Amino acid sequence: MSLVPDHIHLQIGGLLFPQLDQADFTGPFEVLSRVPNSTFHILGKSTDPVRDARGLLLTPEKTLSESPQLDLLLVPGGGGVNAMMEDEAMLTFIREQAAGARIVMSVCTGALLCGAAGLLKGRRATTHWASHHLLEHLGAIPVNKRVVIDGQLVTCAGVTSGIDGALQVAALLRGTEAAQAIQLYMQYAPEPPFDSGNPETAPAGIVQSTRDGLQQMMAVRQAIVQRVAAKMGILAARDSNSLST
Repeated sequence: MSLVPDHIHLQIGGLLFPQLDQADFTGPFEVLSRVPNSTFHILGKSTDPVRDARGLLLTPEKTLSESPQLDLLLVPGGGGVNAMMEDEAMLTFIREQAAGARIVMSVCTGALLCGAAGLLKGRRATTHWASHHLLEHLGAIPVNKRVVIDGQLVTCAGVTSGIDGALQVAALLRGTEAAQAIQLYMQYAPEPPFDSGNPETAPAGIVQSTRDGLQQMMAVRQAIVQRVAAKMGILAARDSNSLST
């Protein structure tokens, strides 16, 4: 992707929906709202406030139908993705915006929502570690990285990786110096106190207890992904391939 000339005003939009993980949205918002010569649109199915997965109240400024064509679409994740994967209004909006956008960026399980909209077929992608195994069901090529860029599609792993991805997107759009200036203003220089940010490095007991806590939601999510994949014909194709080998 080539840099966008500074004189071109960028339209950036992020989605809000009930039960999202707010940091999937607000982390990248902190970066992307500071991209030079741009407007950030906070979008929802309605302008009614929504609560994130932990109860924080967030308010869309525009409805999906009021959104301009975006240069950059931000798709967050969280428990609310389960419902959104079968919400035709949301899926249609993502598809239509993706057709004209320079970049579509997902954070955490927002990748699954992009997948349900048909954007992951044949694309390299990542998502939160607990849902990573579901990517292939939506046609993606799973990659175990914090940020994965495949053409116009930028996918980020769990929650905080959205800040890393947003800085990379800022650099793609406006150049490295612009992204570095945003990073400096934010003083984004993480020094985590524990090396437990990934299942490969976290204590085994912590990993297992976290998986156990997610088990019920993941069972629901697995069933939804399978329905969505079947509707798109992905499961049928995979089953056919496995029978022929």
